[in-house]
Amino acid sequence: MIGEVPNHPASHFNPDVRPRTFEHMAILHPQEVGLAVSATGLTKRFGQRTVVDHLDLEIPVGSVCGFVGPNGAGKTTTIRMLLGLIRPSAGSGTILGGDLHRPETYLHRVGALIESPAFYPSLSGLDNLLVLARLSGIPREVVSTVLSRVGLLERSLDQYRTYSLGMKQRLGLAAALLPSPELLILDEPTNGLDPAGIVEMRELIRSLAEDGMAIFISSHLLAEIEHICDHLVMISEGRTVFQGAVSGLRATQNHELVIRPEKESDVTSLLGIIRQNGFTARQEELIPGLSVAVVQAPPDAAAVLNRLAMSHDITLAHLSERTRSLEEAFFDLTGTHSRDTTASPALGGIK
Repeated sequence: MIGEVPNHPASHFNPDVRPRTFEHMAILHPQEVGLAVSATGLTKRFGQRTVVDHLDLEIPVGSVCGFVGPNGAGKTTTIRMLLGLIRPSAGSGTILGGDLHRPETYLHRVGALIESPAFYPSLSGLDNLLVLARLSGIPREVVSTVLSRVGLLERSLDQYRTYSLGMKQRLGLAAALLPSPELLILDEPTNGLDPAGIVEMRELIRSLAEDGMAIFISSHLLAEIEHICDHLVMISEGRTVFQGAVSGLRATQNHELVIRPEKESDVTSLLGIIRQNGFTARQEELIPGLSVAVVQAPPDAAAVLNRLAMSHDITLAHLSERTRSLEEAFFDLTGTHSRDTTASPALGGIK
């Protein structure tokens, strides 16, 4: 056996376990406000085909930034350019202060988990990480720290081939954390995890961001991106269609109120009354025999609409704000739909 692992009672992710090098990142780079990644006009052509087309990209320090777009939008190509795996055809930028066109100036401060991690099947999780640590000149004590942080310390002596898909994903994340990165690039980090594991992964990612690490997450699971990210980059056909805070994207969407009268027969009358009072409204059928009035109006218009209904002897059974989901904004901005997402319910919406 290459190495031994110390005893540790934790069996789950432990966001409170922070490697010594994480704690000292602020000393190495004291700037508290700024951009970990800033790229302008990033372009990649393969022959006559332009895959990434003048993409602008900003990832704030300490943020969890989601990276979403339809299949073929250029997400993987963009990540490969950031990691120095392919050269941009045009554009400029900096990553952690280094030149985008000179990856050697910043890659030692970047960790990445892209697609399926590759490890030796017959070695344990611990020994796989010890091999990587030796090759990179990383102290062996860091290995136990990152294993504990991703919740694999108790299973670290088991062979990699016995790991579940979720455990393999955790080991890949542990490998990405070995160099104590200031920028962490993740591709589908919750892949293979059960619901409890997904929640623990969210907590781990947030704790890494709290340490000052910038985290860039590419995913097709829009609901998961909405749960975990505070910053967002949306692309379509290689171009940026939105970039900024997730809260800012929600603020650009129209507010809607969903109203359901007690009697189904009152829906048509209610719509007429609402429109006569200057509101834009439409009828929407939730299921056969159950329709609602959907009104474009801010939340504070709910009282006005309720009084209008009462003044015409219409009793309301339901009145609520519909908060548009990230997936709905995604569809609007990219003009696409995805089999990987499902529509949010008309009543209740997501938070």
